[in-house]
Amino acid sequence: MGRSFTEREKETIRQSLQDACKQNWTRYGYKKTSIEELCRQVGISKGAFYLFFESKEALFCEVLCQVQKQICDGAARIIAKYQDKRGVAEALKYIYREYDKYNFLYNADSMDHTILLHKLSEDQTQRLKESERMSQQIFYDAPWLKFRIEKDKAMAVIYALIMNLKNKEILPYDHTETFDFMVDHLIGSLYE
Repeated sequence: MGRSFTEREKETIRQSLQDACKQNWTRYGYKKTSIEELCRQVGISKGAFYLFFESKEALFCEVLCQVQKQICDGAARIIAKYQDKRGVAEALKYIYREYDKYNFLYNADSMDHTILLHKLSEDQTQRLKESERMSQQIFYDAPWLKFRIEKDKAMAVIYALIMNLKNKEILPYDHTETFDFMVDHLIGSLYE
């Protein structure tokens, strides 16, 4: 019979699995991150893993939604602090730097990400869509934010700016400084 865990141990192990998943996913990708390795890092058996997550995909979905929520919450706090287009600019800079920490957030068109998406349940896919919708809302939900251009076009510009992370290695100048420059000069064209 397997060992039982206290509630505190369960919380700690669950969080440790999520942390190990983030690190390994960033370093190796979804496909090369194994449950065995995550369990070894956390110090539990593979069988015990299933006490915490029903599948590898459930863990990855949980991590992706959790990271997106943390980033959205941080960006929303920044926007609320400034309550103008400067807040959006600072929030975008924050988001860009957070995305830079976790390449799985901006490599959504990779084969690795596609494999994960095809293995998700319908409920998990819906959770990801809801998470993405929430991340977009922070740029237009606040009553003090007014677009100068059509909302969809503004959101496409914001998305294109953040996805510049994919090109960071080929830029002839520091990518974060380049991003900050672009945001500082474009924000007035997007918001009143």
